[in-house]
Amino acid sequence: MSEQPLTDLSQPEPVSGWNAAISSWLPAVILLLMTIVLWEAAVRIFSISSFIVPAPSEIAKSLVAQWGTLMQATVVTAGEILFGFLVSVVVGIALALVIVRFDWLGRALYPLVVLFQNVPKVALAPIFILWFGYGLAPKIGLILVIAFFPVTLSMLAGMQSVDRSLLSLMNSVGASRTQILFRIRVPHSLPSLMAGTKIAATLSVIGAIVGEFAGASDGLGYVIQFASTQLDTALVFAALLLVSVLGIAFYYAAEILERFVVPWAPKFSRA
Repeated sequence: MSEQPLTDLSQPEPVSGWNAAISSWLPAVILLLMTIVLWEAAVRIFSISSFIVPAPSEIAKSLVAQWGTLMQATVVTAGEILFGFLVSVVVGIALALVIVRFDWLGRALYPLVVLFQNVPKVALAPIFILWFGYGLAPKIGLILVIAFFPVTLSMLAGMQSVDRSLLSLMNSVGASRTQILFRIRVPHSLPSLMAGTKIAATLSVIGAIVGEFAGASDGLGYVIQFASTQLDTALVFAALLLVSVLGIAFYYAAEILERFVVPWAPKFSRA
């Protein structure tokens, strides 16, 4: 009589992609819906003026009524964010490579980079407007000074955490510093770099909005500022909602990019 193989109960059944996505997003969706319901109820029960805090239904009405204007502003702001983010990533990577490759220049640059990061970025916005005018350049400059630092710092941390025995091995076979940099340090730093780009993606949204606050004729930051002067609080919240959507979109775009760049990272490995 043949024995039936026992099922290994210690190994969980693999979860399908859709089920994993639903289980990941469901708590956030439930919490968001609960917040909206409680918000709407609180505004109606306590008769809070829409001038102070508009109800979600009022925000939705403003979103529908101003849909064309808001979509045009969203496209403008999204373009600024994308361009500024790409410039920030390029500059951040270049700085990290220079600091690691050239010791003397790295010792000179790194303290200046940290010092520059402590400068209030809001204070730089009017200066950039004065230097570059009211076009795209001041927004890109502001995004750059806000978003490049996490890229540089994350890549530096990755490149400087390489196993010393591996570096000694490369030195023993006669590898140059440039070869060690691009064959060992840079590949090793990619997971850390991608984590820094996700931070930079969200900071780029902040930089674009601050730049539009300082001086712009279009974009979500301009809409928020204009609606504030008109005491249209519902429109302010509608624009803020779209800013949040942009932030989430850019963050998860960086997350998807991370899956393509470092699919071998431990966070993506399957059990």
